[in-house]
Amino acid sequence: MTGSETRAAVEWLTSVAPDPGACRWEWERNPQGIALLPAGKRWDVLILPGELGYSTLDVLTRLIDRPGPVLADFGESRMGFFVPPGTASRWLGTGIRGAGPGTWIVVPHPGRAAGGVRWLIPPDGSGTLTDAGLLELAMHEAAGAAASRHDRGGGRPPEARDGHEEG
Repeated sequence: MTGSETRAAVEWLTSVAPDPGACRWEWERNPQGIALLPAGKRWDVLILPGELGYSTLDVLTRLIDRPGPVLADFGESRMGFFVPPGTASRWLGTGIRGAGPGTWIVVPHPGRAAGGVRWLIPPDGSGTLTDAGLLELAMHEAAGAAASRHDRGGGRPPEARDGHEEG
């Protein structure tokens, strides 16, 4: 990201903070490099399990040039896709959590690595979000591909493919 893109992303993110100055201060001075920001104002976040999230992001980036911001935890166990406000309250999906009004998201500074969470696709400052319908299509394609791999034996350990159960 360029300096101006980072500044625009910082302004966009901190615009939802109860105290934007305190948010910027937290990013600058906290060794973790994170701040808590409220969801539901400019964006909601759909949180996917890591494996599905990465496959979904692969599909999504084939469909469009630039999806909205995407966060991942460093354990790779979860990914958060920034979607339009109101999406979380309407979302019906097994294993997918929604963060909307009344929830807070751990957000790293858009121009730096931070403790615990990182940007896979940082915000660009323009307000670009991932369309929920497109995200759902990408999730279905990713889940279908994973199921197909699993059916061919690609998703199970060799012992399970040989008829022996892991245990």
